[in-house]
Amino acid sequence: MLNGLEAVFFYLFAFVAVAAGFMVISARNPVHSVLFLILTFVNAAGLFLLAGAEFLAMILLVVYVGAVAVLFLFVVMMLDVDFAELKSGALQYAPVGALVGLILAGELVVVLGGYAFAPQLAGKIAKPMPDLAVRTNTAALGDIIYTDYIYYFQIAGLILLVAMIGAIVLTLRHKVGVKRQSIAAQVARTPATAIEVKKVETGRGI
Repeated sequence: MLNGLEAVFFYLFAFVAVAAGFMVISARNPVHSVLFLILTFVNAAGLFLLAGAEFLAMILLVVYVGAVAVLFLFVVMMLDVDFAELKSGALQYAPVGALVGLILAGELVVVLGGYAFAPQLAGKIAKPMPDLAVRTNTAALGDIIYTDYIYYFQIAGLILLVAMIGAIVLTLRHKVGVKRQSIAAQVARTPATAIEVKKVETGRGI
């Protein structure tokens, strides 16, 4: 149970997070939407701290606020994107979006209903909670990731690496007339191709 001060901060973080999340989808300026998204992440990190998950709060601030949200902000501010044109064709995808939303809503109802009718199932499939007085949440999470799920963790990192390389290869475009460095051509050079000796007549030099 939350005490008085924790309850005040919980409702404060929750209210600001919900309000900022609503402003993300309702703001007309895309830069303002990204700023509200950052505010939502910060308040969500506060909720994680109240729940005792300091590792998730730190990851939310470092990864999402420090990298993803700032990247969104730079992309929105630097690229000349016509958002009015992007939103103009959104109505034709509304039926598909509504179908996906109904499926997700049904899944949430099934999950929440299963928890309400059988709350003991969560305790059977979950890892035992560590004693926070002996080990912190971050240390316990690190033990689980790098012992029980180390192979899945490495596979996930490999998939992300392949996806990043694939995105770079698919979007890389070489412009005609731009000089680029060729490592293979530099390594294959010989003194005969690298040096050109010219005999200059007397008085004809620079």
